Amino acid sequence: MATMKSVASDAEDPDRHDTLRAHLCLALVDGIGPRAMARLFDRFESPADVLRRTSSELQTVEGIGPKLAGRIATARDRIDVERQLTLARKHDLDILLPADAGYPRLLREIHDPPVVLFTRGRLLPADAIAIAIVGTRHASRYGLEQARRLAGSLARVGITVVSGMARGIDSAAHRGALEAGGRTLAVLAGGVLTPYPPENAPLADEISRQGCVLSETAPTMGPLRGLFPQRNRIISGLSLGTLVVEAPHRSGALITARLAMEQQREVFAVPGPIDSRVSQGPHQLLRDGAKLVASVDDVLEELGPLVETTTREDGKAIRNPAELKLNEVEQAVLQAIEPSGSLVDEVVTASGLPVHRVLSTISVLEMRHLVHRLGGNRLARS
Repeated sequence: MATMKSVASDAEDPDRHDTLRAHLCLALVDGIGPRAMARLFDRFESPADVLRRTSSELQTVEGIGPKLAGRIATARDRIDVERQLTLARKHDLDILLPADAGYPRLLREIHDPPVVLFTRGRLLPADAIAIAIVGTRHASRYGLEQARRLAGSLARVGITVVSGMARGIDSAAHRGALEAGGRTLAVLAGGVLTPYPPENAPLADEISRQGCVLSETAPTMGPLRGLFPQRNRIISGLSLGTLVVEAPHRSGALITARLAMEQQREVFAVPGPIDSRVSQGPHQLLRDGAKLVASVDDVLEELGPLVETTTREDGKAIRNPAELKLNEVEQAVLQAIEPSGSLVDEVVTASGLPVHRVLSTISVLEMRHLVHRLGGNRLARS
Protein backbone atom coordinates (compact mmCIF):
# COMPACT_ATOMS: atom_id res chain seq x y z
CA MET A 1 0.00 0.00 0.00
CA ALA A 2 1.10 3.57 -0.55
CA THR A 3 2.60 5.41 2.37
CA MET A 4 0.31 8.41 1.86
CA LYS A 5 2.99 10.74 3.19
CA SER A 6 2.44 13.25 0.40
CA VAL A 7 -1.28 13.58 1.15
CA ALA A 8 -1.59 12.79 4.82
CA SER A 9 1.18 15.16 5.89
CA ASP A 10 -0.53 18.22 4.38
CA ALA A 11 -2.23 19.17 7.62
CA GLU A 12 1.17 19.24 9.33
CA ASP A 13 2.77 21.23 6.50
CA PRO A 14 0.51 24.11 5.39
CA ASP A 15 3.06 25.33 2.83
CA ARG A 16 3.14 21.95 1.10
CA HIS A 17 -0.64 21.76 1.20
CA ASP A 18 -0.88 25.05 -0.70
CA THR A 19 1.78 23.91 -3.17
CA LEU A 20 0.02 20.60 -3.73
CA ARG A 21 -3.34 22.32 -4.28
CA ALA A 22 -1.84 24.67 -6.87
CA HIS A 23 -0.10 21.85 -8.74
CA LEU A 24 -3.27 19.78 -8.73
CA CYS A 25 -5.47 22.63 -9.87
CA LEU A 26 -3.20 23.46 -12.78
CA ALA A 27 -2.67 19.83 -13.76
CA LEU A 28 -6.44 19.27 -13.92
CA VAL A 29 -7.10 22.12 -16.35
CA ASP A 30 -8.62 20.63 -19.50
CA GLY A 31 -6.32 20.91 -22.50
CA ILE A 32 -3.09 21.73 -20.71
CA GLY A 33 -0.26 19.43 -21.73
CA PRO A 34 3.36 18.97 -20.61
CA ARG A 35 4.77 21.42 -23.16
CA ALA A 36 2.33 24.16 -22.23
CA MET A 37 3.04 23.49 -18.58
CA ALA A 38 6.79 23.77 -19.11
CA ARG A 39 6.40 27.10 -20.93
CA LEU A 40 4.21 28.47 -18.13
CA PHE A 41 6.80 27.49 -15.53
CA ASP A 42 9.54 29.12 -17.59
CA ARG A 43 7.59 32.40 -17.57
CA PHE A 44 6.06 32.46 -14.11
CA GLU A 45 7.46 31.65 -10.67
CA SER A 46 5.25 28.75 -9.61
CA PRO A 47 1.91 27.00 -10.24
CA ALA A 48 0.31 29.33 -7.70
CA ASP A 49 1.70 32.31 -9.63
CA VAL A 50 0.31 30.89 -12.89
CA LEU A 51 -3.15 30.58 -11.34
CA ARG A 52 -3.06 34.22 -10.21
CA ARG A 53 -2.45 35.53 -13.72
CA THR A 54 -5.12 37.05 -15.94
CA SER A 55 -6.13 35.56 -19.26
CA SER A 56 -4.28 38.28 -21.16
CA GLU A 57 -1.08 37.69 -19.19
CA LEU A 58 -1.29 33.96 -19.82
CA GLN A 59 -1.71 34.49 -23.56
CA THR A 60 1.76 36.05 -23.72
CA VAL A 61 3.12 32.50 -23.29
CA GLU A 62 3.75 30.61 -26.54
CA GLY A 63 1.07 28.00 -27.20
CA ILE A 64 -1.45 29.44 -24.72
CA GLY A 65 -4.47 30.58 -26.71
CA PRO A 66 -7.55 32.48 -25.49
CA LYS A 67 -9.59 29.38 -24.61
CA LEU A 68 -6.85 27.66 -22.61
CA ALA A 69 -5.87 30.95 -20.96
CA GLY A 70 -9.48 31.44 -19.88
CA ARG A 71 -9.66 27.96 -18.40
CA ILE A 72 -6.44 28.52 -16.46
CA ALA A 73 -7.48 31.95 -15.19
CA THR A 74 -10.76 30.56 -13.82
CA ALA A 75 -9.39 27.19 -12.65
CA ARG A 76 -9.38 28.01 -8.93
CA ASP A 77 -13.12 28.71 -9.04
CA ARG A 78 -14.06 25.75 -11.25
CA ILE A 79 -11.86 22.80 -10.18
CA ASP A 80 -12.67 20.95 -6.96
CA VAL A 81 -9.17 20.15 -5.73
CA GLU A 82 -10.42 19.00 -2.33
CA ARG A 83 -12.42 16.24 -4.04
CA GLN A 84 -9.20 14.87 -5.54
CA LEU A 85 -7.46 14.95 -2.16
CA THR A 86 -10.43 13.17 -0.57
CA LEU A 87 -10.36 10.50 -3.30
CA ALA A 88 -6.67 9.96 -2.69
CA ARG A 89 -7.18 9.41 1.03
CA LYS A 90 -10.19 7.15 0.50
CA HIS A 91 -8.43 4.86 -1.98
CA ASP A 92 -4.94 4.93 -0.42
CA LEU A 93 -3.43 6.81 -3.33
CA ASP A 94 -0.32 8.93 -3.11
CA ILE A 95 0.12 12.27 -4.87
CA LEU A 96 3.69 13.14 -5.77
CA LEU A 97 5.17 16.44 -6.93
CA PRO A 98 8.58 16.74 -8.64
CA ALA A 99 10.13 18.20 -5.49
CA ASP A 100 9.04 15.24 -3.33
CA ALA A 101 11.66 12.72 -2.24
CA GLY A 102 9.52 9.84 -3.53
CA TYR A 103 9.17 11.28 -7.04
CA PRO A 104 11.14 9.05 -9.48
CA ARG A 105 14.52 10.65 -10.10
CA LEU A 106 14.84 9.38 -13.69
CA LEU A 107 11.45 10.90 -14.49
CA ARG A 108 12.46 14.21 -12.92
CA GLU A 109 15.39 14.37 -15.34
CA ILE A 110 13.32 14.46 -18.57
CA HIS A 111 12.56 17.88 -20.07
CA ASP A 112 8.79 17.67 -19.44
CA PRO A 113 8.21 15.67 -16.22
CA PRO A 114 4.62 15.34 -14.97
CA VAL A 115 3.65 18.20 -12.67
CA VAL A 116 1.80 15.70 -10.50
CA LEU A 117 1.73 11.90 -10.24
CA PHE A 118 -1.14 9.88 -8.78
CA THR A 119 0.13 6.50 -7.61
CA ARG A 120 -1.70 3.38 -6.52
CA GLY A 121 0.74 1.03 -4.85
CA ARG A 122 4.32 1.85 -3.93
CA LEU A 123 7.27 3.30 -5.78
CA LEU A 124 10.56 2.02 -4.35
CA PRO A 125 14.18 3.16 -4.77
CA ALA A 126 14.85 -0.15 -6.54
CA ASP A 127 12.54 1.00 -9.35
CA ALA A 128 15.34 3.30 -10.54
CA ILE A 129 16.70 0.19 -12.26
CA ALA A 130 13.89 -0.30 -14.77
CA ILE A 131 13.36 -1.35 -18.37
CA ALA A 132 10.20 -0.57 -20.35
CA ILE A 133 8.72 -3.32 -22.52
CA VAL A 134 6.18 -2.09 -25.07
CA GLY A 135 4.56 -3.28 -28.26
CA THR A 136 1.43 -3.72 -30.28
CA ARG A 137 -2.03 -4.47 -28.91
CA HIS A 138 -2.46 -6.96 -31.78
CA ALA A 139 0.40 -9.22 -30.82
CA SER A 140 1.18 -12.64 -32.24
CA ARG A 141 1.66 -15.69 -30.04
CA TYR A 142 5.40 -15.32 -30.66
CA GLY A 143 5.36 -11.70 -29.47
CA LEU A 144 3.36 -12.47 -26.35
CA GLU A 145 5.71 -15.32 -25.46
CA GLN A 146 8.82 -13.15 -25.92
CA ALA A 147 7.40 -10.25 -23.90
CA ARG A 148 6.45 -12.57 -21.06
CA ARG A 149 9.77 -14.42 -21.16
CA LEU A 150 11.95 -11.32 -21.24
CA ALA A 151 9.93 -9.54 -18.54
CA GLY A 152 10.27 -12.57 -16.30
CA SER A 153 14.02 -12.75 -16.91
CA LEU A 154 14.46 -9.05 -16.12
CA ALA A 155 12.37 -9.38 -12.96
CA ARG A 156 14.42 -12.33 -11.74
CA VAL A 157 17.64 -10.27 -11.82
CA GLY A 158 15.99 -7.44 -9.91
CA ILE A 159 15.04 -5.10 -12.77
CA THR A 160 11.63 -3.42 -12.60
CA VAL A 161 9.49 -3.82 -15.74
CA VAL A 162 7.57 -0.74 -16.92
CA SER A 163 4.72 -0.77 -19.45
CA GLY A 164 1.36 0.79 -20.26
CA MET A 165 -1.06 -2.04 -19.33
CA ALA A 166 -2.57 -2.05 -22.82
CA ARG A 167 -3.78 -5.25 -24.44
CA GLY A 168 -1.18 -7.42 -26.10
CA ILE A 169 2.53 -6.92 -25.43
CA ASP A 170 2.09 -4.55 -22.47
CA SER A 171 -0.14 -6.94 -20.54
CA ALA A 172 2.14 -9.89 -21.31
CA ALA A 173 5.15 -7.93 -19.97
CA HIS A 174 3.36 -7.06 -16.72
CA ARG A 175 2.26 -10.67 -16.24
CA GLY A 176 5.73 -12.01 -16.93
CA ALA A 177 7.21 -9.78 -14.22
CA LEU A 178 4.46 -10.66 -11.73
CA GLU A 179 4.80 -14.39 -12.35
CA ALA A 180 8.54 -14.13 -11.70
CA GLY A 181 7.87 -12.46 -8.35
CA GLY A 182 9.36 -9.16 -9.52
CA ARG A 183 8.23 -5.57 -9.61
CA THR A 184 6.33 -3.87 -12.40
CA LEU A 185 4.99 -0.34 -12.98
CA ALA A 186 1.91 0.40 -15.11
CA VAL A 187 1.58 3.90 -16.56
CA LEU A 188 -2.01 4.73 -17.52
CA ALA A 189 -3.40 7.31 -19.94
CA GLY A 190 -6.48 7.65 -17.72
CA GLY A 191 -6.87 7.72 -13.96
CA VAL A 192 -5.53 5.03 -11.65
CA LEU A 193 -9.07 4.29 -10.44
CA THR A 194 -10.40 3.74 -13.99
CA PRO A 195 -7.97 1.20 -15.51
CA TYR A 196 -8.14 0.69 -19.27
CA PRO A 197 -8.92 -1.64 -20.91
CA PRO A 198 -11.67 -2.58 -18.42
CA GLU A 199 -10.80 -6.29 -18.51
CA ASN A 200 -7.39 -5.39 -17.06
CA ALA A 201 -8.87 -4.15 -13.79
CA PRO A 202 -7.79 -7.38 -11.99
CA LEU A 203 -4.30 -6.95 -13.48
CA ALA A 204 -4.18 -3.39 -12.14
CA ASP A 205 -5.12 -4.70 -8.68
CA GLU A 206 -2.30 -7.24 -8.81
CA ILE A 207 0.24 -4.66 -10.05
CA SER A 208 -0.72 -2.27 -7.23
CA ARG A 209 0.10 -5.00 -4.72
CA GLN A 210 3.42 -5.99 -6.31
CA GLY A 211 4.47 -2.67 -7.83
CA CYS A 212 2.66 0.52 -8.73
CA VAL A 213 -0.03 1.88 -11.06
CA LEU A 214 0.51 5.55 -11.86
CA SER A 215 -0.85 8.40 -13.95
CA GLU A 216 -0.62 12.17 -14.29
CA THR A 217 -4.38 12.46 -14.84
CA ALA A 218 -7.10 12.69 -12.19
CA PRO A 219 -7.88 9.33 -10.51
CA THR A 220 -11.37 8.95 -11.99
CA MET A 221 -10.65 10.38 -15.45
CA GLY A 222 -11.28 8.03 -18.35
CA PRO A 223 -8.65 7.56 -21.07
CA LEU A 224 -8.74 10.04 -23.96
CA ARG A 225 -7.09 9.38 -27.32
CA GLY A 226 -4.65 12.29 -26.98
CA LEU A 227 -3.44 11.11 -23.58
CA PHE A 228 -1.91 7.86 -24.84
CA PRO A 229 1.04 9.46 -26.73
CA GLN A 230 1.48 11.86 -23.79
CA ARG A 231 1.79 9.06 -21.26
CA ASN A 232 4.43 7.32 -23.40
CA ARG A 233 7.05 9.87 -22.31
CA ILE A 234 6.44 8.72 -18.71
CA ILE A 235 6.97 5.06 -19.65
CA SER A 236 10.31 5.83 -21.27
CA GLY A 237 11.16 8.45 -18.67
CA LEU A 238 10.88 5.96 -15.80
CA SER A 239 13.24 3.55 -17.55
CA LEU A 240 16.92 3.20 -18.34
CA GLY A 241 15.90 1.75 -21.68
CA THR A 242 12.87 0.81 -23.79
CA LEU A 243 12.47 -2.62 -25.38
CA VAL A 244 10.08 -2.96 -28.34
CA VAL A 245 8.83 -6.49 -28.98
CA GLU A 246 6.29 -6.17 -31.82
CA ALA A 247 5.02 -3.00 -33.49
CA PRO A 248 3.82 -2.01 -36.98
CA HIS A 249 5.26 1.12 -38.61
CA ARG A 250 2.58 3.38 -37.12
CA SER A 251 2.58 2.41 -33.48
CA GLY A 252 2.55 3.97 -30.03
CA ALA A 253 5.42 1.66 -29.13
CA LEU A 254 7.61 3.38 -31.72
CA ILE A 255 6.61 6.74 -30.24
CA THR A 256 7.86 5.47 -26.88
CA ALA A 257 11.13 4.33 -28.48
CA ARG A 258 11.60 7.72 -30.13
CA LEU A 259 10.96 9.46 -26.81
CA ALA A 260 13.51 7.18 -25.16
CA MET A 261 16.10 8.29 -27.71
CA GLU A 262 15.23 11.95 -27.11
CA GLN A 263 15.62 11.35 -23.38
CA GLN A 264 19.05 9.80 -24.08
CA ARG A 265 17.97 6.38 -22.85
CA GLU A 266 18.76 3.03 -24.45
CA VAL A 267 16.52 1.47 -27.13
CA PHE A 268 16.24 -2.29 -27.62
CA ALA A 269 14.27 -4.38 -30.10
CA VAL A 270 13.32 -8.04 -30.49
CA PRO A 271 13.52 -9.29 -34.10
CA GLY A 272 10.59 -11.19 -35.56
CA PRO A 273 9.54 -13.01 -38.74
CA ILE A 274 10.48 -10.91 -41.78
CA ASP A 275 7.03 -11.35 -43.37
CA SER A 276 5.12 -10.18 -40.29
CA ARG A 277 3.57 -6.69 -40.23
CA VAL A 278 4.29 -6.34 -36.52
CA SER A 279 7.99 -7.02 -37.13
CA GLN A 280 8.33 -3.86 -39.23
CA GLY A 281 8.78 -1.53 -36.26
CA PRO A 282 11.45 -3.51 -34.38
CA HIS A 283 13.35 -4.19 -37.60
CA GLN A 284 13.39 -0.48 -38.46
CA LEU A 285 14.67 0.29 -34.96
CA LEU A 286 17.44 -2.29 -35.44
CA ARG A 287 18.42 -0.66 -38.75
CA ASP A 288 18.53 2.68 -36.91
CA GLY A 289 20.92 1.35 -34.27
CA ALA A 290 18.77 -0.22 -31.56
CA LYS A 291 20.33 -3.08 -29.61
CA LEU A 292 19.10 -6.50 -30.75
CA VAL A 293 17.71 -8.51 -27.84
CA ALA A 294 17.35 -12.28 -27.81
CA SER A 295 17.79 -12.77 -24.07
CA VAL A 296 18.12 -10.76 -20.87
CA ASP A 297 21.92 -10.95 -21.25
CA ASP A 298 21.71 -8.58 -24.22
CA VAL A 299 20.04 -5.95 -22.04
CA LEU A 300 22.48 -6.43 -19.16
CA GLU A 301 25.44 -6.21 -21.51
CA GLU A 302 24.30 -2.82 -22.77
CA LEU A 303 23.50 -1.38 -19.34
CA GLY A 304 26.39 -2.99 -17.51
CA PRO A 305 26.04 -6.10 -15.31
CA LEU A 306 23.57 -4.95 -12.66
CA VAL A 307 23.83 -8.26 -10.85
CA GLU A 308 25.69 -11.49 -11.25
CA THR A 309 23.30 -14.44 -11.40
CA THR A 310 23.56 -18.11 -10.59
CA THR A 311 21.40 -20.86 -11.96
CA ARG A 312 19.44 -23.32 -9.86
CA GLU A 313 18.93 -26.95 -10.80
CA ASP A 314 15.52 -26.07 -12.25
CA GLY A 315 17.20 -23.61 -14.61
CA LYS A 316 15.84 -20.49 -12.93
CA ALA A 317 18.27 -17.58 -12.55
CA ILE A 318 18.43 -16.02 -9.10
CA ARG A 319 20.11 -12.89 -7.74
CA ASN A 320 23.44 -13.24 -6.05
CA PRO A 321 24.19 -9.76 -4.59
CA ALA A 322 27.40 -10.95 -2.92
CA GLU A 323 29.00 -11.34 -6.35
CA LEU A 324 28.33 -7.84 -7.63
CA LYS A 325 31.24 -6.51 -9.68
CA LEU A 326 32.04 -3.23 -11.36
CA ASN A 327 32.72 -3.19 -15.08
CA GLU A 328 35.01 -0.71 -16.84
CA VAL A 329 32.27 1.86 -17.37
CA GLU A 330 31.17 1.71 -13.74
CA GLN A 331 34.78 2.07 -12.61
CA ALA A 332 35.26 5.08 -14.87
CA VAL A 333 32.15 6.82 -13.55
CA LEU A 334 33.02 6.05 -9.93
CA GLN A 335 36.56 7.40 -10.37
CA ALA A 336 35.17 10.56 -11.98
CA ILE A 337 33.23 11.39 -8.80
CA GLU A 338 35.25 13.41 -6.32
CA PRO A 339 35.16 12.24 -2.67
CA SER A 340 33.90 15.69 -1.70
CA GLY A 341 31.18 15.61 -4.36
CA SER A 342 30.71 16.28 -8.08
CA LEU A 343 27.96 17.58 -10.33
CA VAL A 344 26.61 15.13 -12.90
CA ASP A 345 27.90 17.39 -15.71
CA GLU A 346 31.38 17.23 -14.16
CA VAL A 347 31.19 13.43 -14.05
CA VAL A 348 30.23 13.34 -17.73
CA THR A 349 33.20 15.56 -18.63
CA ALA A 350 35.70 13.69 -16.45
CA SER A 351 34.63 10.22 -17.60
CA GLY A 352 34.34 11.08 -21.29
CA LEU A 353 31.21 8.93 -21.52
CA PRO A 354 27.83 9.77 -23.11
CA VAL A 355 25.31 11.42 -20.79
CA HIS A 356 22.81 8.56 -20.96
CA ARG A 357 25.50 6.02 -20.06
CA VAL A 358 26.66 8.10 -17.09
CA LEU A 359 23.08 8.50 -15.81
CA SER A 360 22.33 4.78 -16.05
CA THR A 361 25.65 3.91 -14.39
CA ILE A 362 25.06 6.35 -11.54
CA SER A 363 21.76 4.59 -10.88
CA VAL A 364 23.62 1.27 -10.65
CA LEU A 365 26.24 2.74 -8.29
CA GLU A 366 23.50 4.22 -6.11
CA MET A 367 21.77 0.86 -5.89
CA ARG A 368 25.06 -0.66 -4.73
CA HIS A 369 25.45 2.11 -2.14
CA LEU A 370 28.74 3.19 -3.69
CA VAL A 371 27.57 6.76 -4.28
CA HIS A 372 24.89 8.94 -2.73
CA ARG A 373 23.09 12.18 -3.54
CA LEU A 374 24.10 15.39 -1.83
CA GLY A 375 21.12 17.22 -3.25
CA GLY A 376 20.01 18.11 -6.75
CA ASN A 377 22.51 16.95 -9.38
CA ARG A 378 25.42 16.68 -6.95
CA LEU A 379 26.65 13.30 -5.69
CA ALA A 380 29.57 11.85 -3.75
CA ARG A 381 31.19 8.50 -3.12
CA SER A 382 29.75 6.65 -0.13
